[in-house]
Amino acid sequence: MTSLIHSLPISLLGGDAERGSARNAFDLSPRMRAIVALAATAMSLTVLYAIVRGMLGYAPDHAATRHLAVVIHVSTVIPAIPLGGFLLLAPKGTPMHKQLGKLWVVLMVTTALSAIFIQTSGGFSFIHIFIPMTLWASYKLIATARRGDMKGHKKEILSLYLGALMIPGIFSMALPGRLMNVWLFG
Repeated sequence: MTSLIHSLPISLLGGDAERGSARNAFDLSPRMRAIVALAATAMSLTVLYAIVRGMLGYAPDHAATRHLAVVIHVSTVIPAIPLGGFLLLAPKGTPMHKQLGKLWVVLMVTTALSAIFIQTSGGFSFIHIFIPMTLWASYKLIATARRGDMKGHKKEILSLYLGALMIPGIFSMALPGRLMNVWLFG
């Protein structure tokens, strides 16, 4: 996937003179690129499988699908998974990267804010710790990008993508009774 993205013509990627320098400042190591590619692909395919099972009626109905906060949460987190992976692997500093990055942050913040209204047994669960983490990391990644601190931006985006998106995603699939768990295994 990485070589495919880097082999696309610059015109398709929205390339400009900054492209090379921004990419070099943010470049991921081959190991980290592999981790991101694997995480993005595995999570995207697993969620897609769960959604298809749920929407086609192959999985049991789940009461959570009738709550607006859950619908918003799922609707914003699902596109954030592959989009975040693409942004981490694609060339940096292009106009397309900047626009898609803004969209990704909006998706992540909306996902976090909607989670405030998703409560089990009338209260918050341990997974809600990712709400303030997501909001803080979103602020930090915007601030570091605006300052031109690509090292800091890289740190924040990786922690947000791998920490605040992948870890809760794994929990949502592993914890019995949660929507993704029911749609995957029910």
